[in-house]
Amino acid sequence: MHKDTCHNDHCVCQTFRKIVHAQQKVSQNKTTGCEQSIAQLRSHKKRDDQSHTTVPFILYCKDCRPFIAEAVYKRPIEDYPDETYYDVLCTPFLKAKKFIGQQRCCLQVELLCPVNANGYSVATDGNRLSDFMCDDTPFKTIQFRETGICLTLDLDHFSAVQCLDATTPLPPFKHKYHSHH
Repeated sequence: MHKDTCHNDHCVCQTFRKIVHAQQKVSQNKTTGCEQSIAQLRSHKKRDDQSHTTVPFILYCKDCRPFIAEAVYKRPIEDYPDETYYDVLCTPFLKAKKFIGQQRCCLQVELLCPVNANGYSVATDGNRLSDFMCDDTPFKTIQFRETGICLTLDLDHFSAVQCLDATTPLPPFKHKYHSHH
C-alpha cells in the first residue's frame, strides 16, 4: 500500500520550506520539477562557476488556475524622475523570501518580472500564463528581474506549485521598477 505523504494539505508548504532552506543556504555561502530545481540550486555549478540564488515558481489556486499576483507600487513618471505615481504590477512568477509566523503556512514572496535579453520586461499584466511570456525575437522571455515588491501569502489557499529552473534573477532597477512593452 502506497502511503500518501500529502494527505494533510501541507504539500505546497513542505515544498516551500525546502526551497527557502536551499536559497538561504546558497545566500550564506555567497556573502522541470521542484526537486530538480532545488538540486540545481544546491549544486553550486553554473557555466561561470557562480551559484544560482533562486527557484522561481508559479502557484496554482484550488480551482486549478495559475495565481497571478497583483501588487501596487510607486514608479517614476517618465521625463519627471522626481515625481512618482502608483501603478500595478501583475505576474505569475514568484520568489520565496521567508516564512511568517509559526502556526500558519504563510510565506513572504517577491514578485519576479519576466524579461528579455536586454533585461526589460516583456509583459506586466494578463489573465493567463501565456500573457506573461514572449517568444518573438528580440523580446523572448529569457530571465527574471527582481522587483523588490513583496506579498505575504497563506499557502493553505493553493493546491499546487510549479518550480522553474534555478536561476539568478537580475537585480531591481534603480528606480524601483520599469516596464517596456
